[in-house]
Amino acid sequence: MGRRGWLGGLALAIAGVCVAAAAMTSPSTHTALSVDPATGHAGDAPTVSAGDAVGAPDLSAAVARAVEAAGEADVAVSVLDLATGARADHRGDVAFPSASLSKLLVAVDVLGSGEVDEEDRELLRRALGASDDDAMNALWTRHDGYGAVGRVARRVGLTRTRAPADGTQWGEVELSADDLALLYRHVLTALPEAERDFLVAALSAAPQVAADGFDQAFGLLAPGLGAYAKQGWMWYEPAGLYLHSAGVVDGRYAVALLSRHGTAVDAAGDLLTGVARDLLAGLAER
Repeated sequence: MGRRGWLGGLALAIAGVCVAAAAMTSPSTHTALSVDPATGHAGDAPTVSAGDAVGAPDLSAAVARAVEAAGEADVAVSVLDLATGARADHRGDVAFPSASLSKLLVAVDVLGSGEVDEEDRELLRRALGASDDDAMNALWTRHDGYGAVGRVARRVGLTRTRAPADGTQWGEVELSADDLALLYRHVLTALPEAERDFLVAALSAAPQVAADGFDQAFGLLAPGLGAYAKQGWMWYEPAGLYLHSAGVVDGRYAVALLSRHGTAVDAAGDLLTGVARDLLAGLAER
């Protein structure tokens, strides 16, 4: 989408694109990166938590491999091993506008608010799978989406997540890659089983073509990667194209890939897919 109109129904060609390249303030066991979002690229060494286990993949090496694939692109990468608690990132604490990734925040809040009727469940399915902006508009209005951002951030401990300055613009929620990894851990380990299963099923049912016609088969949803994910895309002047992919791989790794591009959509999608493939190849090594 463009800068405005999240609640106003913009044309399909630009709907759903107020995405944010996310970033997060690292937890206490994590050495935070002090990086200027405008200059911190592939030269920054990944940071790693203290939870690495013998026999587990080298998360820092996997992240470094992914960052190398990104070249000079503006990317943030965060990986959290749900089995060991280990994590590593590149610019994981840098906050960016969220775009459609904010749909996951609102879904977590709505499902945790009490009994959810079937109409809202259908809206959640559409918002999470096909990334339907009309469904998100309805959820944002009905369920205090603006307030949901803060509620979920406090509940989960997300330190780089902020509500938008303009309360109508859900695509301008700020998120970080580290915060997204923690949010997925919350979904898989802290939510009641029924809520967890609903969210995973909705994300897993994402079609290749989104409700606005955008091709979602990039990043973690590229063919053959075995992940479920929430995708995000947005053209935001003058920054350019934000393209994000955040989800879970092999039921074990919470992964967030956030990026900003000055290139065409196809080139940006190919680059983020390359980052995802190299990251997952690194995670497969022992």
